[in-house]
Amino acid sequence: MANVGLLYVGAVLFINGMMLLKKVDAKAAAVFNLFVGTMQVVFPTVLIATAGRDTQTILAASGLYLFGFTYLYVGIGLLAGLDTTGVGYFSLFVAVMALGYAYVNFRVLRNTPFGVIWLYWSFLWFLFFVLLGLKVEGITTYTGWVTAIEGWVTGAIPAFLLLSGYWGGPGATAIALAVFAVVVFGALWVLVGPGHRPRPRPGGVAAPGRT
Repeated sequence: MANVGLLYVGAVLFINGMMLLKKVDAKAAAVFNLFVGTMQVVFPTVLIATAGRDTQTILAASGLYLFGFTYLYVGIGLLAGLDTTGVGYFSLFVAVMALGYAYVNFRVLRNTPFGVIWLYWSFLWFLFFVLLGLKVEGITTYTGWVTAIEGWVTGAIPAFLLLSGYWGGPGATAIALAVFAVVVFGALWVLVGPGHRPRPRPGGVAAPGRT
């Protein structure tokens, strides 16, 4: 059940990334956020209710609410035209808690790939805090790309591999995820971060897509 939910977390992150990149209308994205947010509240509730005294299952499921509430908050906020400050500061809470869940995956659950994935999520939700809470609009494009990429790397692809039984060895997978994050997100910062300047075309007009 958790892996099915993870698959659609990948989908909603991809949609939200495309929204930040102005490829998807905000109200259209809001509806999908409500769908996935509801799923991410119902699924962990069922998992916890049926876990009995399995404290590790309860611990793992508890973190899913962080994302379910985020997507519900985003969906309602977009449809109602609310100020983004609330969801921004909630994202800071999620970013801090995600560090704790990363530690738990490394040291308690012994799940190193998801320890790294929780670090991905902490980084992403911190970007949401800076963008939506502090309103630093210069990182909008960078955040959009990171969100869309994380939708695939931390959601859709791991979920599909887990569901199909092709999830790789934990050590190699964790290292690959960590290297990918450093290389790709570092390169993106250089290419589209706030210090990036559009490359002028002949005649002094910026190249398409470089605004």
